Amino acid sequence: MKELLLVTILVVFHCTLGQQGFSKSGNELSALLDLRSSLGIRSTDWPIKSNPCKQWTGIQCRNGRVIGINISGLKRTRVGRLNPSFSVDSLASCTFLESFNASGFSLPGSIPDWFGHQLGSLKVLDLQSSSVTGPIPASLGNLTRLNALYLGSNDLAGSLPAALGQLMQLSVLDLSRNSLTGQLPSEFGLLRNLSKLDLSSNYFSGSIPSTFGSISSLKILNLSDNSLMGPVPVELGNLSNLVELNLGMNALSGLLPVEFMRLRNLEVLVLRDNRLEGRCQDGLFSSLGKLRVLELRENKFDGALPDALWSSQTLQVLDVSANNFTADLTNSSLTGHASGAVFNLSNNKLYGTPDCLSENCTSIDLSGNYFQGKVTTSSPRNGSLDMNCLQRVPNQRSLEDCRLFYAERDLTFDYFGNPEPSSVPKKRKRWIYILVGLLGGVGFITILVLVIVVVLRKFSNTITNERGSADVGRVPDGDSPQLPKDPTSVSSLRDSFTYEQLLGLTSEFSERNLIKHGHSGDLYQGFLEGGIPIVVKRINLHSLKQDSCMMELEFFSKHSHARLVPLLGHCLENENHKLLVYKYMPNRDLAESLYRVSNFEDDGLQSLDWITRLKIATGAAEGLSYLHHECNPPLVHGDVQASSILLDDKFEVRLGSLSRVRVQEGDLHQSVLTRFLRKSQSSVSDPGTSGSSPATCAHDVYCFGKVLLELVTGKLGISKSDDATTREWLEHTLAQISVYDRELVAKIVDPSMIVDEDLLEEVWAMAIVARSCLNSKPSKRPPMKYVLKALENPLKVVRDDIYSSGRLRTTSSRRSWSAAFFGSWRHSPDNASALGQANTSGLKQPGRAGSRGSSGIEHSSSNKRLSSEIFPEPLEMQDMGRLDEH
Repeated sequence: MKELLLVTILVVFHCTLGQQGFSKSGNELSALLDLRSSLGIRSTDWPIKSNPCKQWTGIQCRNGRVIGINISGLKRTRVGRLNPSFSVDSLASCTFLESFNASGFSLPGSIPDWFGHQLGSLKVLDLQSSSVTGPIPASLGNLTRLNALYLGSNDLAGSLPAALGQLMQLSVLDLSRNSLTGQLPSEFGLLRNLSKLDLSSNYFSGSIPSTFGSISSLKILNLSDNSLMGPVPVELGNLSNLVELNLGMNALSGLLPVEFMRLRNLEVLVLRDNRLEGRCQDGLFSSLGKLRVLELRENKFDGALPDALWSSQTLQVLDVSANNFTADLTNSSLTGHASGAVFNLSNNKLYGTPDCLSENCTSIDLSGNYFQGKVTTSSPRNGSLDMNCLQRVPNQRSLEDCRLFYAERDLTFDYFGNPEPSSVPKKRKRWIYILVGLLGGVGFITILVLVIVVVLRKFSNTITNERGSADVGRVPDGDSPQLPKDPTSVSSLRDSFTYEQLLGLTSEFSERNLIKHGHSGDLYQGFLEGGIPIVVKRINLHSLKQDSCMMELEFFSKHSHARLVPLLGHCLENENHKLLVYKYMPNRDLAESLYRVSNFEDDGLQSLDWITRLKIATGAAEGLSYLHHECNPPLVHGDVQASSILLDDKFEVRLGSLSRVRVQEGDLHQSVLTRFLRKSQSSVSDPGTSGSSPATCAHDVYCFGKVLLELVTGKLGISKSDDATTREWLEHTLAQISVYDRELVAKIVDPSMIVDEDLLEEVWAMAIVARSCLNSKPSKRPPMKYVLKALENPLKVVRDDIYSSGRLRTTSSRRSWSAAFFGSWRHSPDNASALGQANTSGLKQPGRAGSRGSSGIEHSSSNKRLSSEIFPEPLEMQDMGRLDEH
C-alpha cells in the first residue's frame, strides 16, 4: 500500500514539473487551455493532462515558449462544430508566437485588430479557407517580421490596406478568392522581397500600378479575375525573375508591351479575356525560351501569329482563340515539338492548308477559321476542324462565305474540290444569260399583272365599304387583329399547321392521346403521315400571357442547339388556340425514365444504369451551358427539373419546358460597387425561394444540383419540389457528401442501381458537383460550363493528377499541367478545401464523358483529399454577370 502511494506521488510530482517546465510563466499554458476551450479542440489532439509542448498536435515550442500553433486539419468537438467563431483572444499571451496556421479550420468572424499590435514575433499567418469575414486590419502592417500572409478563399471585403506595403520581409502574399474592392495600392512596389503576389478573383478596379515593376524578387504575379482597366504597365518587363504572370479576365486594353521580351524566366503568360489589341511582335516570343503556357484568347489581337510559337521546344499550351489573327499557315508546323502540346487556334481568320491535315491534328483546335484542302482519312473527326472550308469534312462554312474570304484577299480558293464556276464555256454562259433574261422578263410582266389585279380589287372593296359605312361604321384604331411582333421569325419556324390538321393528328385532342398536363399547356401525342409520332402542346391561355407562345417561337427562331427539343411547327391561326408541334421523345423525360417497366415480368421496375445517368447529366449540363454562356445575352431556363429533361430513343438529352426561358436579370455591365452590393444582398437569400423563380443563371445551377441528386440517390420529385420536407431531405443528404471520405456517399446511392468499385468514384464526383451547385450563396455556385467540364471528367474531380514530367505551376505549386484546361469559379468555404483552384482556360478534351483510366492513375483512397486540379475555381464571372443573383 505504501509502495502504491509512493508511485502516485512520484507521477503527480513528475507531471507538475512537466507543466511548470512548460514556460517561464503560466500565461502561455493558460492561453492554450483557453484556446482549446474556445475552439472546441478534441482531447485526442490536445489532451488536457499532457504537456502541450510535447504531446499536443500542432504545438511547437522553443525553450519552453510557444512559437508555433497549427490547428489546420484538427477536429472539433460537437459543441465546437455547432458554434464556430474567431475566438482566439488567448493568443495575445503567446508573445513569442512565430507561426499561426488555421487553413481549412472554420473561423467565421473578422481578423482581430490586436493581431498587428500584440503578435510582433509573427512570421507566418495562414488563414486560407477559414470562413474569415470583414476587412483586413491595417494594423497587420505592424508585423514587420512577417514573411508569409495567406488569406485566400475567404469572404474578406473592403479595400486593401496600403499599410501592408510596410511588410519589408514579406515573401508570399495571397489574398485571392475574396470580395476585396478598390484600387491596388502602389505601396506594394516597396515589397522588394516578395516572391509571390496573388490578388486574383476579387473586385479590384482601376489600373495596375507601375510600381509593381519594382518588386525585383517577384516570381508569381496573379491579378486575374478582377475589373482592372487601362494598359499593361511596361514596367512589368523589369521583373526578370518572373515565372508566372496571370492578368486574365480583366478589362485591360492597349498593346502587349514589347518589354516583356526581357522576362526570360517566364513559363506561364495568361492574358485571356481582356481588350488587348494590335500585333504580337515575333521578337517578343523568341526571347521567352522557357514559355510553357501562353493564353491570349478572347482579345482583339490581329496580324500574323509569331513564327517563334511554332519552333518553341517548351510550349505545352497555346490558346490564341477568339481573336483577329490572320495568316497563311500552309508552311507552318502546327504539330508542336513539346510532348503532349495542345494548341487552340479557333475562331480567327487563319487560312491555307496546314501540314497537319495530312498528318495529325488531334491536339489542335482549328475550328472557326478558313482553312482549305483535303483531309485524309487518318485525320481525326473530333470537331476541331468545324467551320472551315475543308473538303470531305462536315459542318463547314458555306461556299459563298469561303469564296468571298479568299476573293477579298486575292487568294486562290479550291471551291471544296469542285470546278471553279468561271470554267463554264462562254457559249453556254451566253445561252444562260439569254434564258435568264427571258425568264426575268416574263416574270416581271406576270408580277405587274398581279399587282394591277390586286389594286383594282382593293379599290372595288373600298367603294363597297364606303357605301355600307352607314350600317357598319369605321373600325376604331387599335381594334385590328394583332400581328406577331416578328412575323418573319415565325414564318421561318418549320411548318405552319392548321387547327383542323392538328385536330386530326391528335384524334381531336382525345384523352387517350394526352401525355401529361404541363405548366404551360397540355401535351398530346399525334402521328404524321407515315406514322411519324409528334407532340402537340396546346398552350394554356388562361394561366399564361398570350404572348408566351410568341416568346417561345421567337426563342426558337434565334437559337438552335442539339440539346434543345426540336420544334417542328406551330399553329397560330385561331386566336383561342395556340399550338406548338415538337419532335416526339420515345423515352419521355427523366422523371418517367429513371425507373422503367421492364420487358421481363419478373423484374418489375428497371432502374437506369450509372453510365446512362452520367450521360443524361452531361447532356443536360451541355444544354444549360449553351443557354448561359453561348447565348448573348445569357438566357435562363427557369424550369430546370427532371420533367424538363427529355430523352430520345438513345437517351440523348433534349431540354424541354422552354416557355420560361428569358434573359438573365440585371445589367451585365454594371459597376463593381453595384455587383458587390448585389452579391452581399443575394448571399443571404434563401436558395429555395418560393413563388416565381428569379431569372438568373445561378438559380438554374441550383435546380440542376437537385437533378444531380435525383440521379445519384434515385429519389424522385426532389427537383420539382421546394417544400420543408424537401429542404430537410437535402440537408440530411448533403451532410453525407464528404470531400474527404468517399465511402460516405455509399449511404445515399440509389440502392436499385448496381455500382461497382470502379464506378463509385464517379458517383462520388457527381455528388460533390451537386453539393457545390446547391450552395446557399448564389455567388458561390459554379458557372454551368464548369459544371459541364466536371461531369465530362468526373474522375479528375476526386483524383490528384500525377504528371512528373509535365508539372506546371499556375497559381500554386500544387497545381499540375492539366489545370491549363480548366477555368475557375468562386467557391464557398465549405468547398474551398476540396475543390480545385485552376484558373487557366478550358480546352474541351475528346472522349467519353466520365471515361475511366484515361490518365493511367490508380484509384484514390477513401480518405484522400480532393484534387486541386479539376473543379475550377474563379472564372468568367463577368460573362455570367458574376452570378450575383439567385
